[in-house]
Amino acid sequence: MKRGEIWQADLGYSGKIRPVLVLSIGYTDEERAIVTYVPRTTSDWEGSRFDIPHKARGMKDGAFAAQLIGSIPRAKYIRRIGQIDATTLTAVEAAVTRWLGLA
Repeated sequence: MKRGEIWQADLGYSGKIRPVLVLSIGYTDEERAIVTYVPRTTSDWEGSRFDIPHKARGMKDGAFAAQLIGSIPRAKYIRRIGQIDATTLTAVEAAVTRWLGLA
């Protein structure tokens, strides 16, 4: 599991199974097996500075929603779907940074 990959993940009862972008770095055996993600949504939030548009073959047009950032155990990740390009990853990182007030 690597930063920038898209995975299907079980986000629990209200979140259901959905595509997410892995945002965290890898962990060691001495650390918690937790992975941070930004979910991909097909809900229309056009104009939000925290949603990064994403198009991919085999998926409905959507966006990575930085405001919905979360972390779940590695065991909740079901399967790898693909990987995003460096430009999109940079845009998602910038949106998360803005949302958390880190810049």
